[in-house]
Amino acid sequence: MTQTADADKKLKVDLSGESGWTAFDAPSLVGESLRFVSGDPEGDRFRVRYFRDSEQHLHARIWFGPETQGPPGHAHGGSIAAVMDEALGLAAWAEGYQIVVGNLNVSFKNMLPLLNVVTLESRVVSVDGRKIMVHGRLFLDNTVFAEGECLCITIRS
Repeated sequence: MTQTADADKKLKVDLSGESGWTAFDAPSLVGESLRFVSGDPEGDRFRVRYFRDSEQHLHARIWFGPETQGPPGHAHGGSIAAVMDEALGLAAWAEGYQIVVGNLNVSFKNMLPLLNVVTLESRVVSVDGRKIMVHGRLFLDNTVFAEGECLCITIRS
């Protein structure tokens, strides 16, 4: 099969946001560091698009492709953790904090079936000196797949 035929077979994925959300250009904020999770918008691993709501909280629409498989037909826990790492850290950056992730805790609630577009909502919940705490949850409709807590540490200039 040729590369053109492969490209034509690529699955079309709708990563649209909710009414009232505005697109958020994450790469312009943090640059090349987003390549692992959201760096390939047409790939078979992840496809991600970021948004901000009216309160400026960060949301992501994420498609978990076949290359994220762990248990048959479901996303690998490590792929979910990678998405949490990127999105929760990015939530701190979006609020003006230049950070690195110091600790990430992910609680897995339900197995996430592949090839679905899910939402990750995140928000900074506290700031204590250089410590920024961000919470997030990954869900589709009423099903929560994972919740995360991320302790971010601001980078010293």
